[in-house]
Amino acid sequence: MSEEQKKQEAAVAEASAQAAEKPETQKAEAQKSEAQKPSQPTAADLLSSDVGEIKIRKAKGSKNVHSGVCHINATFNNTKVSFTDAKGNVISWSSAGKMNFRGSRKSTAYAAQVVTQDAGKIAMSHGMKEVAVNVKGPGMGRDSAIRSLQALGFSVTAIVDVTPVPHNGCRAPKRRRV
Repeated sequence: MSEEQKKQEAAVAEASAQAAEKPETQKAEAQKSEAQKPSQPTAADLLSSDVGEIKIRKAKGSKNVHSGVCHINATFNNTKVSFTDAKGNVISWSSAGKMNFRGSRKSTAYAAQVVTQDAGKIAMSHGMKEVAVNVKGPGMGRDSAIRSLQALGFSVTAIVDVTPVPHNGCRAPKRRRV
């Protein structure tokens, strides 16, 4: 064999050895990156991209209320959130329609999250930090609204379900046949 053929064979052997090492190093790198990734993001992680850094500015005509009540009305068709002081005077409110959700999108959990963030930022600008939560209705936005309250930084003192339940009052509407 000539020297050129020996050099070519050596280069081929070296390239094949490097190719054999690459999958092993790639596997090791993939395992390292998987170990660094968290298993599932928390609610605060998901909201951090939406909320970002919360800038609280004092609102005009600020009421300077430290604690209050957050009323969440989650129906099958809509979600409404209002923040009141201890006496029941409304400080801020929001609904899915106000946030430009239309039709069936108003009843989603994401709409409830956005609605709560909107009303919560205004309530924070009035100085509210502690909130007791009253939840009414069977809608999809019940849990996500409470989670977004906690992600905004409110300290939730109590969660009360105030859904009205009849004691065999009016006759219920007939069942839908679909």
